[in-house]
Amino acid sequence: MPFLKYFFCLSLPLYVLDQITKWLIVWNYKEPNLQLHLVDRTEVIPGFFEIVRVHNTGVAFGRFNGEAWANYVFGAVAFGALVVIGILWRKGAFPIKTSQLAIFLLFPGILGNLTDRFVHGYVVDFLSFDLWFMVWPSFNVADACICVAAGLLAISAFLEPRVAKATAEEG
Repeated sequence: MPFLKYFFCLSLPLYVLDQITKWLIVWNYKEPNLQLHLVDRTEVIPGFFEIVRVHNTGVAFGRFNGEAWANYVFGAVAFGALVVIGILWRKGAFPIKTSQLAIFLLFPGILGNLTDRFVHGYVVDFLSFDLWFMVWPSFNVADACICVAAGLLAISAFLEPRVAKATAEEG
């Protein structure tokens, strides 16, 4: 599938969904006060799923959250990742549909959280699940895109050698 078709049919709608949901949270939920352990929340499924407003300047699972340097470093890493992905795409590094789909899920994930870092000074997380044995760290649509993309890239790592072998046998 061509680059622009993937971008306009998948990446752009997911990026817009990510940004709209985050703005809805910012407009409708009070800013969290972590010193007083106050986080505005709405229980959606009692004991399992809540919508919350959490600010994250760190990375996955809140690592390095609150560090003065975190937004700059992780913003630069995100921008660098986008550049590297673009270069690899142009070099044909993602030959099968699974890896291509993963890349077009990475775009809204990386761009969504990068936009937050520049606009808000933090990433807006708002989906919170209590898995009974642990409360999963809050996340957002962009984070979900990145996680699904990581899974698809892992799967494609196993599929690509088989596709390359089948292509070589045909040729």
